[in-house]
Amino acid sequence: MTHKSVNPFSLGLVRGLIGLIIASPLGIGLVSVLLAAQGQEWLVGKFWFTEPAWVLGAVFGSVGFLIGVGAFNDWVKVALGEEVHETHEADPSLPSWTRYYNFSLDHKVIGVQYAVTCLIMFSFAGLFALIFRTELIQTGLQYMTADFYNTMMSLHGIVMIMAILLGLAAMMNYLVPLMIGANDMAFPRLNAFAFWINVPSGIALLSSIFLGGFDTGWVGYPPLSVRAPLGMQMFFLGVYLFGLSSILGALNIIATIVRCRAQGMTPFKMPIFVWTALATAIISLTATQLIALSFQMVMFQRLLGMGFFDPAKGGDVILFQHLFWFYSHPAVYVFVLPGLGMISELLPVFTRKPLFGYKWVALSSIAIALVGFFVWAHHMFTSGMQEFLRVPFQYSTLLVAVPTGVKFFSWVATLWRGKISFETPMLFILGAIVVFLTGGLSGPPNGTVATDLHLHDTYFIVGHFHATMFGGFVFPFFAALYYWYPKVTGRMYNERLGQLHFWLLLPGFILQSFGQMFVGLLGMRRRIADYDPSLNIEQPNILVTIAGLVIGLSFIIFVFNMLYSAKRGVVSAANPWRSRSPEWLLPTPLPVHNYPQPLEVLGEPYDYGLAGSTYVRVNPQSAAAD
Repeated sequence: MTHKSVNPFSLGLVRGLIGLIIASPLGIGLVSVLLAAQGQEWLVGKFWFTEPAWVLGAVFGSVGFLIGVGAFNDWVKVALGEEVHETHEADPSLPSWTRYYNFSLDHKVIGVQYAVTCLIMFSFAGLFALIFRTELIQTGLQYMTADFYNTMMSLHGIVMIMAILLGLAAMMNYLVPLMIGANDMAFPRLNAFAFWINVPSGIALLSSIFLGGFDTGWVGYPPLSVRAPLGMQMFFLGVYLFGLSSILGALNIIATIVRCRAQGMTPFKMPIFVWTALATAIISLTATQLIALSFQMVMFQRLLGMGFFDPAKGGDVILFQHLFWFYSHPAVYVFVLPGLGMISELLPVFTRKPLFGYKWVALSSIAIALVGFFVWAHHMFTSGMQEFLRVPFQYSTLLVAVPTGVKFFSWVATLWRGKISFETPMLFILGAIVVFLTGGLSGPPNGTVATDLHLHDTYFIVGHFHATMFGGFVFPFFAALYYWYPKVTGRMYNERLGQLHFWLLLPGFILQSFGQMFVGLLGMRRRIADYDPSLNIEQPNILVTIAGLVIGLSFIIFVFNMLYSAKRGVVSAANPWRSRSPEWLLPTPLPVHNYPQPLEVLGEPYDYGLAGSTYVRVNPQSAAAD
């Protein structure tokens, strides 16, 4: 079998990177010329390494990348009155894999692009964590400077958050249109644009390593962020572009769910994952502007001398925290709601029982999204805000436990007396429930004023946050990848490697999370490169670092399984899980237009095990499995 040679310039990604390389120096040079025109001495070392030059260079580079990848092509044609096609069919002269490196309008291709980018960012974030965790094995500074430690720690946090957002975008892009009977997203070009803007965003963020780094953690609090090196601006710009992607993606998800559902798919016949995607998109669309605004204000304070957060100029540093956390706490629910939806989606499949309390579970996602807007200041109990605000935010924080508890009750009731099978996706779902419960139970002490005053900014918070993220997103994300892997590739993953991945990740993560909470209770502060020897916490820190290495090993096994099975895995059955979800009724590989005939909704989505029940039909000859 011969492989066709591919011209690298036929790949949009390559053209985009060339555009970025060409456009970035143009932006830097433009600022340099303007500075020289003002009569300042022409010194390359002075002008080419000023913040305005690098910020404008990064902006130019991002636009150059999008031009190179073809993000504006169709819009320009429409503006010029030329005809554009509703879909971009793959070039038959090129191998099929090249579509993943080009500007595609197919939501399924975009979903895979998001997923692969997510896993790449996960790899970077995990590597950064292992680097700075090595420093914490002993007291004192052994291997790195405090500045480099701070950069690694800060990048680990923000890159991991970006990876999670990319992962949930992958799930929503791939699954939502399929689950509601749509042929694509409501705005396919906007969907592709929202993905590709993440590439220059990630490049800008990672470039901060080479531009002095930054030492603020992922929160970017002033006044520290005002005094940080040039890498701080790349952090702000990378997150700003990433936020734009989130806003555009959320708009598309909402429009798709509201306008593109199949006939007969009323709100209470939608899959639970679609409900959680809708709740997630509502938060992203309405709150992401606030973190963008807070970072933009610090950027302007650095570039233009504005005093938004400078008390000497009438500014207020507490204002930044209000703007930042008004998004960044609801963002926690952005991270976990799709994962919680995935738990509810897969449990009935592997228990062969209807989902208990379907309508309550559906509405609980919307309730979490709405209540989540009223809890942000529990991050600020120790910040110096007015003390009378602590009590209402304490109660609103505890109130979030009610709709979350609805989900837990539904999961336990669905498991009760079910015909449970323990394939890899189900193992990760069960692991998600256990780990998320750990994160949930460790949350109220942080939301209660009396205990938070002692726990704030300790490693207890780090352990709690990791448990919430891993239980709410990482474990469900792995479950989703294993579950839909046969549909995406047409082959089954290796079950033994999948179970090995799980049985390394679960105990490794539990050891890490409990170890972090333990050293936090003993007084270890977060975001520090060293700790007091008198705390006697070197041994727990060694165990936490070893646990991190085990987690890293499990991730390597997962990647190997995905790559190996894509080529050599056993050819999958049409519907290996006997799922009722409509995407399993379609052929593999999925057609460009998902449903040649309109999807027909006949019954309820989770009536597993009920004789004669059918959810949907894609044509008169096919029906979902019971």
